[in-house]
Amino acid sequence: MTNPVPQTDAVFLKHFVQLIAFLVLVCVMLIALGAHIYSGHPSPENPARAEVAKQRLAPIGAVYAGDTGRAAIEAAAAAAKAAAASQVAYGGTTDGKTIFGNLCHACHETGAGGAPMLSNKAAWGPRLAQGEETLIKHAIEGYTGLEGMMPAKGGNPALTDEQVKATVDWMIAQVK
Repeated sequence: MTNPVPQTDAVFLKHFVQLIAFLVLVCVMLIALGAHIYSGHPSPENPARAEVAKQRLAPIGAVYAGDTGRAAIEAAAAAAKAAAASQVAYGGTTDGKTIFGNLCHACHETGAGGAPMLSNKAAWGPRLAQGEETLIKHAIEGYTGLEGMMPAKGGNPALTDEQVKATVDWMIAQVK
């Protein structure tokens, strides 16, 4: 029986197998070297790890009863009120011009959504006839009518009622 692989091909295959074996050996050595170096320098631990675990394991709610419970509920309500006060729109300013320039101008200078334009005093006549309290109520609670619509607090729920009132007062002064 004769060898179907010529001598030159056999030499090539022998050298190719030796090259592959050498590359595999180099790869294994590099992996071992990397593992040795990494074992000497472990990754740093997250300093907030304990706090993160504490937050994950904290109870979602609590049950309060009696005077202790009432005090805890009142304290939580006061904390929520303080947190809400810190997130008042436009830094809590009651300058109607500032609030108008940041929010209301988008509709009341273009007439978007049927809003009366601040420059069109004739469009404000029927609205002013309803009274300032009605205008303030519509600005705070929102209004949808035949002539247009007004989103509650101009679409910014972070506005306080005092800020809305100040802005409506400023707008009324501009159209009179």
